[in-house]
Amino acid sequence: MQRLTSPPRHDWERIVEGQGLIYHHTANGVYWDESACYQFTAREVDELEAATNELQARCLDAAQHVIDKKRFAEFGIPPAAVPSILWAWENEPPAIYGRFDLIYDGRTPPKLLEYNADTPTALIEASIAQWYWKEDVRTGTDQFNSIHERLVAKWKELKDYLSGDVLYFAALPEQQAEDLMTATYLRDTAIEAGLTTEALLIPDIGWDPDAHEFVDLQQRTIRSIFKLYPWEWMVWETFGEHALDTYKRVQWIEPIWKMLWSNKAILAVLWELFPNHPNLVPAYLDTPRDLTSYVKKPKMSREGSNVSVVVNERRVVETAGDYGEEGFVFQQFVPPVNEQHPIVGSWVIDGVSAGMGIRESTALVTDNLSRFVPHFFE
Repeated sequence: MQRLTSPPRHDWERIVEGQGLIYHHTANGVYWDESACYQFTAREVDELEAATNELQARCLDAAQHVIDKKRFAEFGIPPAAVPSILWAWENEPPAIYGRFDLIYDGRTPPKLLEYNADTPTALIEASIAQWYWKEDVRTGTDQFNSIHERLVAKWKELKDYLSGDVLYFAALPEQQAEDLMTATYLRDTAIEAGLTTEALLIPDIGWDPDAHEFVDLQQRTIRSIFKLYPWEWMVWETFGEHALDTYKRVQWIEPIWKMLWSNKAILAVLWELFPNHPNLVPAYLDTPRDLTSYVKKPKMSREGSNVSVVVNERRVVETAGDYGEEGFVFQQFVPPVNEQHPIVGSWVIDGVSAGMGIRESTALVTDNLSRFVPHFFE
């Protein structure tokens, strides 16, 4: 695993915009950063793929443990959501994708930092933009990336399974460009698979109190819907009350049991069940125990909010945000791979490792402003 400098393509902004990556800059500057790239060996790619599949299996074990032991309160999950979680876990409604965030240096096993299992983004850049970058810049090399093909294959598998005539794709309004384009890209893969789809903004999802059904802007009943909106928000809203009441009649993607994986409490459960696992990092609920260097994370925080980094009992980073009332997880601090602090986002499509993307940051905490850097392997 090597970080290399790489001259950006001429007119690269226009190129990636044509691929759907319209958010190539942020308030901090460049987001899609092709002035650098990472080179991997085939062995390293195999190791990342194997670790991802292993972590997926262990997360299944951990979720089953939480359900069997009724540990929902430790995750801040309200009692009203539990019956729907249990039903979804047993009946296995469609689950499409997720992203493990790993730290990896090519020498020691990949380590899990967290699992974005409900509403992961950075998908267009991992699936499409970096593939075409490789074709243009690193011709003749390979890339750990079968994301697009696996997404299309999964939608084809679901074509005769989904309820209703239309699969809706819902995201937040246009000011959330990344969310909107992620949902649009996923919709494109479903269209490629032959599904009938429609786009819908989250605020435009309606509720018919007489029919006791969700409806679109034309008052048509919604039976199947992909929503880029987290369950941990939904279940506390009036909107969520209706979702819970009608859960058995509406196919929500991702399913509600993903609340168990997207919650950082799962990190502590994993370490409790599989101590000293080579792909895990020590993590504990609500106390650092004997850790002197650790990362304190709210169980439900997003985009690096309210995270504290303590090294040798000295706090070196503390980010702002609105999370923390739900409690914290304390995870052992893992030193960064290099001064760019790369994190490997390892994608899972239909439960199987499918590719990766790399985010970099000058800060210790990766957030929504951290850069995306492409990769290749030989």
